[in-house]
Amino acid sequence: MGTALSSEVPFRLSPVILWLGIVSMVTDVSSESVSAILPLYVTGFLGLSTIAFGVIDGINQGASAIVRIAAGWAADRTGHPKRIALAGYGLSMLARIGFLFAGGFWAIAAIVTADRIGKGIRTAPRDALISVSAQPQHLARSFGVHRMLDNIGAAAGPLIAFFVLLMIPNGFSTVFVVSLAFAVIGVAVLGLVVPDIQAKALKGSGAREGHRLFAFSWSHLKEPCLGKLLIAAGLLGLATIGDGFIYLVLQDRDSFAVQWFPLLFVGTNVVFLALAIPMGRLADRVGKIPVFVAGHVALLATYLLAAAPFGGLWATVGCLVLLGAFYAGTDGVLAALASQLTPSGKLATGIASAQTVVALTRMLASAGFGVLWYAVGASTAMLLAGALLAGAVLAVVFILRGAKRAVPADVSDDA
Repeated sequence: MGTALSSEVPFRLSPVILWLGIVSMVTDVSSESVSAILPLYVTGFLGLSTIAFGVIDGINQGASAIVRIAAGWAADRTGHPKRIALAGYGLSMLARIGFLFAGGFWAIAAIVTADRIGKGIRTAPRDALISVSAQPQHLARSFGVHRMLDNIGAAAGPLIAFFVLLMIPNGFSTVFVVSLAFAVIGVAVLGLVVPDIQAKALKGSGAREGHRLFAFSWSHLKEPCLGKLLIAAGLLGLATIGDGFIYLVLQDRDSFAVQWFPLLFVGTNVVFLALAIPMGRLADRVGKIPVFVAGHVALLATYLLAAAPFGGLWATVGCLVLLGAFYAGTDGVLAALASQLTPSGKLATGIASAQTVVALTRMLASAGFGVLWYAVGASTAMLLAGALLAGAVLAVVFILRGAKRAVPADVSDDA
């Protein structure tokens, strides 16, 4: 039934989603230009071990979990998600200044923590704005449009880092300056152009319950289907290592020049960019759960190809294509799925809960993989991660069977 209704209603993109996509685009230029050089900066320029990078990458993956649920709850209760999101974008902008002065493990770890906390503050309120601005029949597609714009920036950031390093060997500080400039632009666009609409959109929700403003509740987790999603996301997150590790494995195998390293991030994000909208449309048509699971199958194939004894250009390209397909099939789809399985009036909190579980488990996965690489080597560690992911995918297929929408809506749609 969801498929038929989805095809009858023409797709219209809300201007709010467009502007949020532009904010995310320039912010991702900022963040991904740094992420593209961070593995090399930590292990090469600073000379730290893979264990140290595993801790930093774990922070990069999971520090945002500290505040995600609180930020989502604050957005629901105050009815001003834009203000919460703006605080998060602003904190990440300020953290960019720290990269200009940091030179050791603890300083880098502290700066990455601040940056990721900023991401944790902004993500759920931003996605809640997308959810209430989108047509219910085209929810995943709307998230796909946002993720497409987001990944234009995610592809451009590493490309900028590549050209900087090509022209200025060891020009890491120049990359940090460029990153700060784009972060400032993103905060300015959000503050000046994006409207704060959710207070009007959530009439009758917790946003208007002034006497209960500080009465936080975990009741949304009692929804059986949302609980299943959180368990499934947690299992898959425990087997999802950071992109930086995958790229370091590829470089360890193929020994290509350092200057080419940022292009690995570009390749993945270009594929994500190309597939974000098609995957969103597919999820709206055939169901979000099958697409979400298929995305993790693509990640499993990435692990196996990265661990293969043969290398070369095409093996590397294959890894990037598969990794981009993984993100296209999971990132926006998870947010759309969580929004459908969350009780009315707690939209941002429900999305934040799913994102928190993913962030925490991926933090553990990255830290554990750093130790595993140090103990058994890159290829063996990747194979063990693949085995863990294969088991998680099989378990999730059974866990998510029968998960359906848990909130009233204007249109029926299978999850």
